[in-house]
Amino acid sequence: MNKPDPTVADGLLNLLEPVFKVPTSEHLEPRKRFTHAPRFLILYGSLRERSYSRFLAYEAARLLERMGGEVRIYHANGLPLPDGAAADHPRVRELRDLSLWSEGQVWVSPERHGNLTGVMKSQIDWLPLESGGMRPTQGRTLAVMQVSGGSQSFNAVNSMRMLGRWMRMITIPNQSSVAKAYEEFDEAGRMRPSAYYDRIVDVVEELFKFTLLTRERTVYLVDRYSERKEAWVKATPEGRPDTSAI
Repeated sequence: MNKPDPTVADGLLNLLEPVFKVPTSEHLEPRKRFTHAPRFLILYGSLRERSYSRFLAYEAARLLERMGGEVRIYHANGLPLPDGAAADHPRVRELRDLSLWSEGQVWVSPERHGNLTGVMKSQIDWLPLESGGMRPTQGRTLAVMQVSGGSQSFNAVNSMRMLGRWMRMITIPNQSSVAKAYEEFDEAGRMRPSAYYDRIVDVVEELFKFTLLTRERTVYLVDRYSERKEAWVKATPEGRPDTSAI
């Protein structure tokens, strides 16, 4: 005879009830409404004079501004290699400050040797999960795009998607991969009309929507049981935590 399926009535022996919270839609109601425009940081992964990833970053920036966003583009010229300088290096500080300022981000990389470039990875590697109690990436929305010199590929966007999840970012479902990028931009660096351009609009539009949906709710969305439990355990020297703030 089969045993009955497990239910909550069996008990949750490992659950610390004082810090357990049942998610509800009421908790998703913002405590305050933002009055400033959505803030976006764009990173791109090439230092070439004629950089198609930079051109694509500019197209994304124009679209975000057209939708009412405030945009900053970080140029990685002079950024030292990860661990090649102190964290207070001016270019590192600038990058981290921009990440903290942002509510959403766009990462654009060329595909090199079947993956994202070292320039792109260095920028991401300089962004810590946590620094001084601040988290430069957690809870922010993210869109990923790539350009390729040959046929269409998704290696770079797939790697950046994985990195975004690792950085605890809300990586949107849509993405863009522009094949034969040298054919898609004119001499001035503007993108020509194409299905690729239309996809860029799709991605940016989706990023903007997800940012509007989450930016006033980020604190609640990233509130974790494990971190509440850790704080609860440390709350008193005697190991008898004060639950009055829970």
